Amino acid sequence: MIRLVIYVTLALVSGAASFFISNSTIVNMTAGFSVGLMIPVVDEIGKNWQQLRHIWYSLRYRKKTIRVSTSYLFRIVVDGKYLLIRGSRYPNQFQPVGGVHKVSPQGSTSLSAMGVTGDDLIPVDPGSDGDIRVRVPGGDIVRFFRWFESREGREDSPWREFQEELLAAGILPVDKFPHIMHNYVRRDVDKIRYSPWADSLEILVADVYELVPTPQQLDAFRHIAQAGHTDLVWVTPAQIQRRGATPGQPHSIEIAAHAERLL
Repeated sequence: MIRLVIYVTLALVSGAASFFISNSTIVNMTAGFSVGLMIPVVDEIGKNWQQLRHIWYSLRYRKKTIRVSTSYLFRIVVDGKYLLIRGSRYPNQFQPVGGVHKVSPQGSTSLSAMGVTGDDLIPVDPGSDGDIRVRVPGGDIVRFFRWFESREGREDSPWREFQEELLAAGILPVDKFPHIMHNYVRRDVDKIRYSPWADSLEILVADVYELVPTPQQLDAFRHIAQAGHTDLVWVTPAQIQRRGATPGQPHSIEIAAHAERLL
């Protein structure tokens, strides 16, 4: 971000100099310098686009409150099929393994200093306590995301939900999963939008991880896929895109919209 400011400043100074200087040689040199600076300027804008967008939000919505919900999702693929699990709050739909990030006591102190408050849309219970599903003062959106991206004071591993949803629930054998390996895929930060359900502006954030199972773990997944489980479905990318529908067949399962982030 600092480099972007420097490049833009140099380009403006160079452009202004070419406007006021009458010497044609110097004008050509400064003009060439300005054009040359456009490449790193465009490059830095691309790298910092998300941050620039949040700066704009902080200015435009500084007098409003924005709901922010951050989560992590597991992409678990076995033999071309994606694993989805029955939702605990919405049992009629299937969704990726994963959940909302948790905040630590240290992080709660940092958020309180920003004026961030809890969200009351979902009743607070042992399962949702500490979720980063919050209301952020619009003017502090940049500060909030700077804190979130620092990873200080918040959950920074997808293990908890994997353990709770698949191991503690007895779906997978614990002895085959003493630990897991995963690759970080990407972070989706949705554009701000008005949510009728939340009755407020809202930004949704999702970190996507891909499980890298050992041969023994892969066998365990294949076993439960063959045996079948009422709380699991194995679906194709096309089914995810169609929210569970299969052309020519009854619509037997409902897939959550956010499952498409796995693709």
